[in-house]
Amino acid sequence: MTTVSSKRTHLRWLICLIIFFATTIIYSDRQFLSLLKSTLARDIHWTDTQFAGVNACFLGAYACGLLFFGRFIDRVGVKIGYATTVFLWGLAALSHTLVTSLEGFMAARIFLGLSEAGNFPAAIKAIAQWFPSTERAFATALFNSGANVGAIAAPFLVAYLLGHGFTWHAPFFIAGGAGLTWVIVWWLFYSPPEKHRFVSPAELAWIRSDPVSPEESAPAISWVSLLGFSQTWSFVVAKFLTDPVWFFLLFWLPDYFKATRHLDIKASWPHLMTIYAVVTLLSLIGGYFPGYLVRHGWSLTRARKTGLFCYAVLVLPVLAVGLVGDWTAVLIIGLVGAAHQSWSANLFTTVSDMFPRKSIGSVVGMGSMAGALGSMLFQYFCGHILDIYGTSHAQDGYFVLFAYAAFAYLIAFGLQHLLAPRFEPVNLHKN
Repeated sequence: MTTVSSKRTHLRWLICLIIFFATTIIYSDRQFLSLLKSTLARDIHWTDTQFAGVNACFLGAYACGLLFFGRFIDRVGVKIGYATTVFLWGLAALSHTLVTSLEGFMAARIFLGLSEAGNFPAAIKAIAQWFPSTERAFATALFNSGANVGAIAAPFLVAYLLGHGFTWHAPFFIAGGAGLTWVIVWWLFYSPPEKHRFVSPAELAWIRSDPVSPEESAPAISWVSLLGFSQTWSFVVAKFLTDPVWFFLLFWLPDYFKATRHLDIKASWPHLMTIYAVVTLLSLIGGYFPGYLVRHGWSLTRARKTGLFCYAVLVLPVLAVGLVGDWTAVLIIGLVGAAHQSWSANLFTTVSDMFPRKSIGSVVGMGSMAGALGSMLFQYFCGHILDIYGTSHAQDGYFVLFAYAAFAYLIAFGLQHLLAPRFEPVNLHKN
């Protein structure tokens, strides 16, 4: 009996791995359009501003979707909520194969953004259900690293398919089919830990080892009420300021290498893959770091804030990216991406530190919506700046954009500290 139990004490990590695969599939598709920008430009003839507009349509729809999905997941639960979002996302990915115009891509990206919006609220809520607080940052970093793995796979997949005679439709078809397959696996395997037939008593006790506050048994409260707490705003403001950096890297790096270093996708895919490989490795270390400090006697607040501040500082070297060679630039951008993903994983974890499980999806949804809106505005800014500077001065245009990235995290850290000096459970029902 002991042997059977010992084999089942890590089921929570298998759940995390399944979420990791969903994130990998979704984030690979996010990058396809940027990788295919030059290929599609021959048919669509879009400017940088128009390309930014297509990305902004995605992010605006993503923001609107979060208005629905955060609350929807809190109401129907993780199993139904996550299956719904990925099923719709799979159909949206497949819809790209049917369009041939700028307006068609805008419509497909809107569908994709709306359907994708449930991914992070569902994933964060699942992690909160399956992991105690000491493991949540690392578990979040682990599934969040799927974004990096997807970004590693996407350049290779696109370059391989285009190099072997496939049209630009093929990557979207593969991603959509993978998403629909994932839904089947999720539906057959996932249940809350209390109802899962394979979870052992020892693992369930470990999952529930955090002290239970009265807030956990209290009813959920409305979005409007949640916005009355400065802790909610600490997450919302930080997402608004820093999410644009990740979407800038995701959508514009292929163009950066082509415009400033004259490397098209067939030449730059090793650079892009290396960037996201660095991001994957270092972000896992970054996700592990605060939990390590907590296990060695640091308070939760001190450990989380130390991690967030360190990640904010590690973004500063991006100011020098235009002054170095190709592969040094790759390492700097990889460090910046890893710092963002480590920041993001710990930022998401602060929500489960401060809010009861019934409200996590709503708070994550609001913060993610703010991040998407900030990213949408920054996409327009990116396209406008790059069109102003033009191809002959693209390096200067990208310096402006990297400068924003360099200081966004330190500003966000300062504002977050003012709004949430300590990461402690919030009393949502105080009189």
